[in-house]
Amino acid sequence: MPKSSDAIPHGGLAYDRLIAALRSGDLQPGDRLREVELSQDFALSRTPIREALRALEADGIVEHKPRLGAVVRRLGYGEVVELYETRVVLERTAAQLAAQHATAAEIDEMTDLNADIAATSDPSVAAGLNQNFHRCLYLATRNRFLGHAARSLNNALMLLGPTTLADEARIQTVTAQHDLILKALRARDSAAAGAAAEEHLQTSLRHRLKVLRE
Repeated sequence: MPKSSDAIPHGGLAYDRLIAALRSGDLQPGDRLREVELSQDFALSRTPIREALRALEADGIVEHKPRLGAVVRRLGYGEVVELYETRVVLERTAAQLAAQHATAAEIDEMTDLNADIAATSDPSVAAGLNQNFHRCLYLATRNRFLGHAARSLNNALMLLGPTTLADEARIQTVTAQHDLILKALRARDSAAAGAAAEEHLQTSLRHRLKVLRE
């Protein structure tokens, strides 16, 4: 399925840059998106910026609020729970399938990514490595439909706000849970892999909800 920017060739560059800003954390949920400022930041005219904002609104990433204009949408408490419930189902299934189909090289790659997460002190770098770890897990399933379902959640994931990998204790928890998934993958134990993946996502949800309450 083509992304929204495919239908707006003049706004595609602006769309891609806005998406990149969301993924990097330069734009956060609740931030205002002023056409004039974005036009200056991206060295583009206001027309492609306006087209990109319309596309992002169609994607559910941007919303218009009275007296504020376009803002990055902020997920509510219930939406965060629903998002993680869906992720649990997908990730558990992905881990189960990866235990059956992942090659030794793919497991080694995920192991290296997890080591890199543990070694970095930069939250944004850790978040990017973590995304790559989970992307590799889905690729190892050999199931394109499962991968497509996971990618369809990407927009919502960008609306979760700052990464939770902002302190050493959290990184240690994440990498330890990744290790349990990897151990199950090496043993070709689908049940253990699925259980480890589910516990990993449940822990992430508990941490995310704690941050929302603070």
